[in-house]
Amino acid sequence: MNTRRTHTSLTAVGMMMLAAMEIYTPSDAETTDSAKVVVKDFMFNPASLTVKAGSTVTWVNMDDEPHTVVSDTGLFKSGGMDTNESYSFKFDKPGTYHFACSIHPRMVGTIVVQ
Repeated sequence: MNTRRTHTSLTAVGMMMLAAMEIYTPSDAETTDSAKVVVKDFMFNPASLTVKAGSTVTWVNMDDEPHTVVSDTGLFKSGGMDTNESYSFKFDKPGTYHFACSIHPRMVGTIVVQ
């Protein structure tokens, strides 16, 4: 097989792979179906998050201390999360949801569901 034919074949394969990647790139709807809040340095980051209805929000504790995530209305409540543990909740209805850490009540946040 000559070098020119090999180069042409590799170029064609590369272009097909790039085209395939474009075809399977997640849409905006797919990428907003989940969101993450990091718990670090005794704060929720981001402290306020806007998501679409039907999205799942996951809180991940990256602190060395345990934390919880508790809705002010009682809609959702995690158990104690140790380092690297997480809690997820799916927000089905539009609205504004306030939450705090029940162990450290100064830690507060908001989820806005559209």
